Amino acid sequence: MTTDASEDWKHWHEHRTKTVAEPYGPLALTGTHWIEDYPEGRLPDIPGQWTAKDDGVVLEAVDEDGLTLDGQPFTGEVVLDADYGPASGARVGHGERRFVVLVREGVWGVRDYDPAAPTRQAFEGIEATPYDPRWSVPGHFTPYGEDRTVRVENADGVARGLGLGGVLAFTLDDQDLTLQVSVEGDGSLWAVFADTTSGDSSYRFRFLRPAAPDDEGRTTVDFNRAVLPPCAFADHFICPFPPPGNTLDAAVEAGERRLR
Repeated sequence: MTTDASEDWKHWHEHRTKTVAEPYGPLALTGTHWIEDYPEGRLPDIPGQWTAKDDGVVLEAVDEDGLTLDGQPFTGEVVLDADYGPASGARVGHGERRFVVLVREGVWGVRDYDPAAPTRQAFEGIEATPYDPRWSVPGHFTPYGEDRTVRVENADGVARGLGLGGVLAFTLDDQDLTLQVSVEGDGSLWAVFADTTSGDSSYRFRFLRPAAPDDEGRTTVDFNRAVLPPCAFADHFICPFPPPGNTLDAAVEAGERRLR
């Protein structure tokens, strides 16, 4: 059983490494620009004129801008909603680059993904600890029963709301621990956590995504699959820092640790 789990982890790690290195993976992000910071509508090194409205972003372009919309040359004016799919499917492009429209707490922005980004070209892999069954333990999820939002600092220095759905309890090395977690649309859990290795032998914080709990709240807490946040791959992501209580008094020497 351990051998099977080890093999599954190896396949997971290989797939994860391949995914982040894809042309429009996190390593390709070269900029996140908030439109309100550019009232003239000209974003750094991005063609066209971009203006934020309550319900979206207005893009105006001329032939010289060389922009495409849905894969076709674009001139004129269009109102864009946020791009919620992969960056490769963003509606607006310029050559191989893709411009992803996003909104955070009512503030609109544009992300610039470039497959030729230096971070992607320099990528050598993810340092990760091989599978060890010690780091995979039973967990129990208790929902709050109501939506809760806490303000946490993000990687760009701005505090934003982080929605939390309950508490995940587990025992690690005879130590009873808990994490505040968010509940994803498919019922799976998401935790932003740090531990005593953070900022030393691992990145300053990491993400954990346990499977959806069963009807009795049972799930598995597998730190072998702890992952680096997007901001570990590119400085232009706005990852949330761990919420209160999610800095574990334990050395989690498992999962993804840092970039090679």
